[in-house]
Amino acid sequence: MNNFIFENATKAYFGKGCVKEYLASEVNKYGNNVMIAYGRGSIKKNGIYDEVIGILTDEGKNVIEFTGIMPNPTYEKVLEGAALAIDNHVDVIIGIGGGSVMDCCKAVSLAAVSKEDIWDSFWAKKGVIDFEPLPLGVIVTVAGTGSEMNGGAVITNEKLKIKTGRDYPKCNPKFALLDPEYTYSVPKSQMISGGFDILSHIMEIYFSEPNEDNVSDDISEALMKSVIRNLRASIENPNDYVSRSNLLWASTMAENRIIKLGKKMDFEAHQIEHQLGAFTDCNHGQGLAVISPVYYRHIYMYGLPKFVRFAKNVWDINVEGKTEDKLAREGVEALADFIKEIGLPTTLKGLGIMDKEILKPVAKSCNISMGSYKKMTHEEILQILEECFE
Repeated sequence: MNNFIFENATKAYFGKGCVKEYLASEVNKYGNNVMIAYGRGSIKKNGIYDEVIGILTDEGKNVIEFTGIMPNPTYEKVLEGAALAIDNHVDVIIGIGGGSVMDCCKAVSLAAVSKEDIWDSFWAKKGVIDFEPLPLGVIVTVAGTGSEMNGGAVITNEKLKIKTGRDYPKCNPKFALLDPEYTYSVPKSQMISGGFDILSHIMEIYFSEPNEDNVSDDISEALMKSVIRNLRASIENPNDYVSRSNLLWASTMAENRIIKLGKKMDFEAHQIEHQLGAFTDCNHGQGLAVISPVYYRHIYMYGLPKFVRFAKNVWDINVEGKTEDKLAREGVEALADFIKEIGLPTTLKGLGIMDKEILKPVAKSCNISMGSYKKMTHEEILQILEECFE
């Protein structure tokens, strides 16, 4: 394996009732001014809001609410949250929701303390955080991004039409509360979209060097099989605790940095989808479902041994009488078939994107992943997007 340094400062509480059992002790480590942040109000319909507010009220906390965080959080929304935190002398932020809420809160925790423009200093380019962001805890309601145990945050600058992710260990949540039953209330379509996002994270780490035997790839194969199996079970029965709990922890494992150790990583499919989202505000997991098979058809021959492993070890494809090229292609097509099986869109038109003219500016604005088996060009990215169109 390649050399690495591992760091993860987030304390995770996992399982039924963990919010009721541990939230009070965690927030009591900080002051009395607690800002809770959430999206467009679904937590008020499913009882999560009432439970959290009840705990905070019982502890005598002054609660400030930061609401309306959108699925692709914007820099403008981050600045709104930072201003609210500063004006109310917030001591700790509690983000309640999925990846968008968690990502937004990480950026807010930075912006509420930094004296710099955080887009220019920390998102437009990789910066150095030599100060302590505002403490952050998260309560996860959607399995997908794995944002609960890393410092990563994807933010959209609407004016520039750029969607960028950065991962700063200083922005790791101090604690994460993961109750699988909190994910039950998510609509099935959102659960499926989040499930594919988990699979995509693992694939983009797996399909990169090194190719020789390594622990990270072994864990990734087990996780991919688990996600496929448990996503199918969760679609069959959305209230199946075993499958929902497995999906939630697989989401965390995909992005808590463990399987990234020693890997180059190729997040080109994510780069393409991020810019597609910046131009269209499309659903992240659905966008990845459209892009991933097409992208892998373009690169599989450059990482042939790994794609053969994927076919054999993840999809259990019979190897008898088949060339490595045929096996690798069958693995990619098994992925494409799974996307159809679980009801995700397979074209950009199916995603609701009808304007083919945006594909050129989307392709031109994409970052190029240095971890890909095949280094992309903007011209080939445009070709991929055109193949995805219909």
